[in-house]
Amino acid sequence: MSDLLERLRGRGWRMTSQRRVVAQVLDGEHVHLTADEVHALAADRLPEISRATVYNTLGELVTLGEVVEVSTTGRAKRYDPNAHRPHHHLICSTCATIRDVHPTSDPLSALPPEERFGFTVTGAAVTYRGVCPGCAGGAA
Repeated sequence: MSDLLERLRGRGWRMTSQRRVVAQVLDGEHVHLTADEVHALAADRLPEISRATVYNTLGELVTLGEVVEVSTTGRAKRYDPNAHRPHHHLICSTCATIRDVHPTSDPLSALPPEERFGFTVTGAAVTYRGVCPGCAGGAA
């Protein structure tokens, strides 16, 4: 479970009803929703919330570093509230389902010094791609 709401309260982020509902929709484990999905779920809770408010709130959360934008090839950006827990992503190339994964090895150690080209490497983002069980015809 992400701790998005706690983090935002701790930062003193002004929690309007619209911002609160967007944060509530995003808060959770393995949540990687598109802006349109966030809007639909937020509107279920707060019917008067506008699409512009959702987009603006998502933009603020990304700027604050409390939510990470995850891009999938040729698809809408998704928003990940687990911005403060190191992890990588596993993406279904058929339906674009995204899962957080926590490999035990450090991806930085896999990059040989001669492949760093003098960079001081401070992080790595790894995306694994495959087909989820639902798309492969198995049980999810």
